[in-house]
Amino acid sequence: MDALRWLVDTVIEIYIILMIALAVMSWLVAFDVVNRRNRFVWSVGQFLQRVTEPVLRPLRRIVPNIGGMDLTPVIFVLLLLFVQKLLNQYVW
Repeated sequence: MDALRWLVDTVIEIYIILMIALAVMSWLVAFDVVNRRNRFVWSVGQFLQRVTEPVLRPLRRIVPNIGGMDLTPVIFVLLLLFVQKLLNQYVW
C-alpha cells in the first residue's frame, strides 16, 4: 500500500509542477521574454500544452476568463492539492 501511496503522490506532484511550468511559460511568452520561434521554447510549450490541455479543457467550459486571465490552471492545482490532502487523510 505504501508503494501505491507514493505513486499517487508523485503523479499529483509532477502534474502540479507541469501546471506551474505552463503558467510560467505563458507569462514569459506574453511578456516577450522568450521567443516562441525558438525551437526549444516551441517544443517545451507544445509538450506542456499536450500534457495539460486534456484536463484543462473541461474546466475552461465551466470557469470563465476573468479580466482576460485564464484561471483554470490555478483552480486545477487547488483541486489536485485538495485531492492529495484528502487521500492522505482518509485513504492512506
